[in-house]
Amino acid sequence: MIEKEKPRPDRRKKAKESAAAEGAASRGGFTRRDFIKGTGIAGVAVSATTLLGETLLKASERDAGGAFTGPGPVPVTLRVNGQRKQLQIEPRVTLLDALRDRLDLTGAKRVCDRGTCGACTVIIDGKAVYSCTMLAIDAEGRDIQTIEGLAPEGKLHPVSQAFVDNDAQQCGFCTPGFVMASKAYLDHEKNPTYEGVQKALGGNLCRCGTYMGVRRAVLAAAEKMKGGHA
Repeated sequence: MIEKEKPRPDRRKKAKESAAAEGAASRGGFTRRDFIKGTGIAGVAVSATTLLGETLLKASERDAGGAFTGPGPVPVTLRVNGQRKQLQIEPRVTLLDALRDRLDLTGAKRVCDRGTCGACTVIIDGKAVYSCTMLAIDAEGRDIQTIEGLAPEGKLHPVSQAFVDNDAQQCGFCTPGFVMASKAYLDHEKNPTYEGVQKALGGNLCRCGTYMGVRRAVLAAAEKMKGGHA
């Protein structure tokens, strides 16, 4: 006995019905499929943003010991030229601004304000540092020396005197930075060479172009400092 073949579903008819259903739903703005896809994307975006925010928050709390500082003024104590200076400043204030605007120590100059010219150089813990690139709050507890501290009794430091003797300045605007960078170098190098001085002061720029005089001044100062006149 031969069985009759069962009728097959009309696939084209089903496709037309499905397209019609989706078309009817789309008349409202978007389809149910679009809604489901959009909800999934939004959920992923929210989750990623939340995760990133929590990660940054945890990192900030870890770095700050579980507490935030600022944005208003906070107490900061700086040790400048052997003296403790107490300030109330915002955490965003640079060491250069704190020295010039709050402590009236204007030897360090603001020129490029981006850590390239060296006019704002001070000595921190024995190293030459661009004060425009350091926050004052980060300098707390460290030994800060400015050019004002090189002549506490009105007598020029050997480096400063050598700059005068060798005509190592013209307008003088960059001179404080050069003097501080030179002193930091000579504190560690007792027998400098002309080439060594040139390399050591490569981070300080002089628009007047008195580099030859500056290098001779550093060599002359090294000789005086060997005699115990540092």
